[in-house]
Amino acid sequence: MRQTTPELRDFAERLISIGVEESKFSASKPQAVFIVLDKLRPCLTQVVGVSCFSAVLSRALASANLDVAWLRQLRVKPDSSLDGLDDLEAKVNAQQIAEGRVVLIAEFLGLLIGLIGERLVLQMVHQAMPNLSKDDLCFSEGSST
Repeated sequence: MRQTTPELRDFAERLISIGVEESKFSASKPQAVFIVLDKLRPCLTQVVGVSCFSAVLSRALASANLDVAWLRQLRVKPDSSLDGLDDLEAKVNAQQIAEGRVVLIAEFLGLLIGLIGERLVLQMVHQAMPNLSKDDLCFSEGSST
């Protein structure tokens, strides 16, 4: 079952935008695609463990690659990081990167919400990315935080 909603895509875009602003990577670089995952990993693995984080990320990747073909080139490593980013720069343009990162992060967040709930996901996102404004910490208008 697909987990992406327009609200989750919008939330993923906001997280990515803020993550890129805080990082040293250009938004068009493949490494910038996964800044949000790198920020969330420490907080989430404390709660769900590395193996669960990896399993959720693997499932999100499998689901997201139905919409974004270049994501099929990535693999989740045992430490829950992604393998295959270095090979993408010559193959994937900025627009494709932008679409893939949003789809993957939205799928990942949707799966997490299904496992641990919206409130806990938002708390962990805020812990991982404390520069988010209160307005950025909601999935949609009327979302409970």
